[in-house]
Amino acid sequence: MYIDAESIITAAKLLGALGTIAGVVVAVYKFVDSDRKQTARIQAIQKEQTLLCYGIMACLKGLKEQGCNGPVSEALNKIEKHLNQAAHDEEVA
Repeated sequence: MYIDAESIITAAKLLGALGTIAGVVVAVYKFVDSDRKQTARIQAIQKEQTLLCYGIMACLKGLKEQGCNGPVSEALNKIEKHLNQAAHDEEVA
């Protein structure tokens, strides 16, 4: 078999097309993997923030028991309302 310029050009086209397809597949895989990792990080942050909210709520309840009213009661009501709404939103989703 004789290798001429036309067969070299055809082989180069084929390799270029295969390289492009492989590049697209790798890019899509990296995007999906990155999105999956980002979702996991966001969920971890949300859990941490929920724990912080419960801690703040406990501190505010302690202050309220000691007789601190006004802004303490208002903040406590807002946090309880927020946590209740967030819990119901999680159940729906």
